[in-house]
Amino acid sequence: MPRSALQHDADPHNPPWCPSNPLSWQSPFSSVCVSFSVVQAEAVLLEMQDPKTGVKSQPQRLVITTIPHAIMGEDIVAWLADRFNIDFQEARSVGCRLVAFGYIYPLSDHKRLVLKPDASLYRFQTPYFWPAQQWPVEDTDYAIYLAKRNIRKKGLLELYEQEQYNHLHKWMNHKWDFIVMQAKEQYRAGKERKKPDRVVFDCQERAYWVVHRPAPGTVSAMDYGLNRLVDPNAVEVKGETVIHHSYRRCLHCGDVPSRLVKHCTTFKHHDPFLAPCLPSNPWVSDDASYWTLNGAHVEVPTKMRVERWTFSFGELLSDPRGRDDFRLFLKKEFSGENLAFWEGCEDLKWGTAATMKDKAQQIYKTFLARGAPRWINIDGKTMEVTVKGLKHPHRYVLDAAQTHIFMLMKKDSFGRYLKSSTFKDTQKNAISPDEHKFRWRRPSLSPIAVRQMEAEQRAKLAASGPVDITQVMSKLSKQGKEVAPPAGKR
Repeated sequence: MPRSALQHDADPHNPPWCPSNPLSWQSPFSSVCVSFSVVQAEAVLLEMQDPKTGVKSQPQRLVITTIPHAIMGEDIVAWLADRFNIDFQEARSVGCRLVAFGYIYPLSDHKRLVLKPDASLYRFQTPYFWPAQQWPVEDTDYAIYLAKRNIRKKGLLELYEQEQYNHLHKWMNHKWDFIVMQAKEQYRAGKERKKPDRVVFDCQERAYWVVHRPAPGTVSAMDYGLNRLVDPNAVEVKGETVIHHSYRRCLHCGDVPSRLVKHCTTFKHHDPFLAPCLPSNPWVSDDASYWTLNGAHVEVPTKMRVERWTFSFGELLSDPRGRDDFRLFLKKEFSGENLAFWEGCEDLKWGTAATMKDKAQQIYKTFLARGAPRWINIDGKTMEVTVKGLKHPHRYVLDAAQTHIFMLMKKDSFGRYLKSSTFKDTQKNAISPDEHKFRWRRPSLSPIAVRQMEAEQRAKLAASGPVDITQVMSKLSKQGKEVAPPAGKR
């Protein structure tokens, strides 16, 4: 087999697996090691796009849309084999690496970052998304992209995309309004483009994120190391279910450090191990001011307490004082029945078993039955599940309806509450207690230790002073009379 033209400039001192030489690999189809740098790869891309000597491109029909400058996988493989004088399998390996690094992207099967040597359609990626640009892959940009896809697909995302969307929503809850606003603006701007241009841009953007945020079970080409040679489509081979779930477990395990870092960053000022309690730690100072200021239904909460409400909707509902404030806001919006229903479901979960059936029926009559005095709006499927479960009530019979109302308040009411005058007034009036300064006292000694010290002190004084022989002899005589037996028993 002739030596690959892509190897001429390979550095013999730079091993193929070195991160500074990321586009090197051992072909699974040949013993020849193909190695070329990012600059060489981009030079090949420019040559492939040459109108005269490059790969032939022409408008191709994708479903009902005509895509300009589309190329077929078989043409790419044939061009690489002819240009570098390599066989078919080696040319396919080169093409697969170009696809894996995002220089060429598929128009249909986005998750399979491989080059198919058939009539599958591909396009050259715009230089803006090439790896040489070294754009920082930030979570904010990825969140905007997922939010935009969520709007376009009306919530029907891929399973792994939905998991990432939920994770980023929880992680970036403090600026999610900004992310959604940017996504809506980009979606609106995309709607103004012509349909072919819109499809092309969507494919370019999706290909970029498939490379930098790959699906579970695939290996990113941007991750250097031996493991990057694992087949990116192994999840689709036999044993699909087992491999898929194992990768999902690995994904969640790998996500634990980032979640821990986020939690510590968010709660570092609220953790008594990392920050002092204000005004003082009652377990150390014996001062109950902290518990008094943070009572369940105090009139004026502390600033630290109000700040926790903004971390998540769960933090707000877990605080009785936060629920009181949220209830006041919902009352102004004439939707207080949602929170009342959620609290009723919580009472049903944690209440006594004797009253469980009566509570479930009372909640149904108050919130769910036709003509209920505080009727709540839930979808028909959830209502059907709930009514069916009420025939044999248990603690969690209203979970489906409660989850529906929880998500409704979280996505709709919670955001408006944080921007409302009710929350801003509470935040403005919240108090920030000053730290108490205590003069620590030395702990008192045990009474036993005190008596021992007094006895030792008396002994020292007796040993150091003058001895009265008459007094000592009288004491000894008294002790002798007490110990001597009676005269009749001698």
